[in-house]
Amino acid sequence: MAAADEVTFADTDDLDEAEQEAVQALLFRLADDELVLAERYTEWQVRAPTLESDISMANIAQDELGHARLWYEVLKDFGYDETDLIWERDAADFTHSTLVEQPFAEGDWADAIVRAYLYDVAEDIRLHALENSTFAPIRDRVGKVLGEEDYHLEYATNWLERLAADDEGRKNVQDAVDRLYPYALTLFEPTDEDVEATIVERGLRSEALVELRDEWHDRVSTFLESIGIDVPGIDLPEQYDIHVSPDDLPAQIGRDGNHTDDWASLLDEMTEAYDELGRDYATHIMDDDE
Repeated sequence: MAAADEVTFADTDDLDEAEQEAVQALLFRLADDELVLAERYTEWQVRAPTLESDISMANIAQDELGHARLWYEVLKDFGYDETDLIWERDAADFTHSTLVEQPFAEGDWADAIVRAYLYDVAEDIRLHALENSTFAPIRDRVGKVLGEEDYHLEYATNWLERLAADDEGRKNVQDAVDRLYPYALTLFEPTDEDVEATIVERGLRSEALVELRDEWHDRVSTFLESIGIDVPGIDLPEQYDIHVSPDDLPAQIGRDGNHTDDWASLLDEMTEAYDELGRDYATHIMDDDE
């Protein structure tokens, strides 16, 4: 494994065909997760329980959109433009986890906070596994994203402690965990097993998904159980020693392009103005000068 100051792949020209596929798969996972989560978070504007939480959620949504932009910018080096990446991309070509596309339970603030917590712990672990990535354009962006994600995780953790402080709030949190936990497991499913092997073998990410998942489960279960919330176990029979048993996963994983109907509806909302204006180019969210 290369150390942080040893640039193995300075840019896309240093990558062979398998490495290019692996880097792109990694970047699409990162960017798509953040883009779709940001879009969902915007639904809480003027609907959050307090003015402070309304503003905080709007800021978090903006942060996540900015993170998506950072990763999509790297993909531009592979020949994509913003139209390809977002506005005219087929719904089945997105590889985000189905956790982030789920609609919020109407008026259920616990749903938003539990989802944020499950995602933010996973994002914290994933980003730390990219700090020493052998692909410099990824490694160079991790610090900026981590600084903002630390706040997101702290915010979700504080709200969970607050919500679980009484019986009604604890029940709402438990219901949200029961509903969302299987979708959170999809964060650690591979896009493709061979591509995943290349990601780890080439040092693009320091740990395999199964290791990230186990660390995530340990952190999530330790904290949630400390505030009185039950968390499903993930003890697996030997034949499932790589990833989660299919019995524990939802029907749609997302990483393989298989999404829920809720994603198609959300993508239509995201691209509605673009389509109605009859555009064939994007008004950029990404700055070509950066």
